[in-house]
Amino acid sequence: MPRFKTPVNSPSQTGDGMPCTFIRVRARPGAKSLGWLTAGPFRVPCALGPGGISHRTREGSGRTPAGRYRLLAVFYRADRGARPRTPLPTSPIRPDFGWCDTPDDRNYNRFVRHPYPASAECLWRDDRLYDILVVLDHNQCPRKRNFGSAIFLHVAREGLPPTAGCIAVAPVALRRILAWAGGNVVLDIA
Repeated sequence: MPRFKTPVNSPSQTGDGMPCTFIRVRARPGAKSLGWLTAGPFRVPCALGPGGISHRTREGSGRTPAGRYRLLAVFYRADRGARPRTPLPTSPIRPDFGWCDTPDDRNYNRFVRHPYPASAECLWRDDRLYDILVVLDHNQCPRKRNFGSAIFLHVAREGLPPTAGCIAVAPVALRRILAWAGGNVVLDIA
């Protein structure tokens, strides 16, 4: 698992003092679970949680958390496509990869391996949603119980139905955004 960095501390810089690139996510008026993701020259439709974007998120709330989150690492299914072009730490997903979503567990909102004794989302999925998965630093440093886990930027379902709280875009768009973005990137959700 790639090592996580510190969260974003200011609007124009990341926690390490380096200038960063912003990817912006905004909800569409009148459609809580749909939005626009803008990254430089790209503006693509995205799926959000059914509760829309909110500052009040909890584990299982179905809301996409508002805030600024660094892109930390990329996981991808090597059996379904080439490694995404990105300077971010990148790792192929294995069948035992998971992400803990049990608030009382010591590994809450962290990468784990299955079998895992507590509830943990499986990253190896049949539905292709995690063919490319970008880990965000939402609720990472520090982690707060019930504040939300497994908030990712990932591949969207056909027709952009709501996510569980993540941000999802078409697979081709996600590959283009990762290639464009560079390594010091912040997702600004508002």
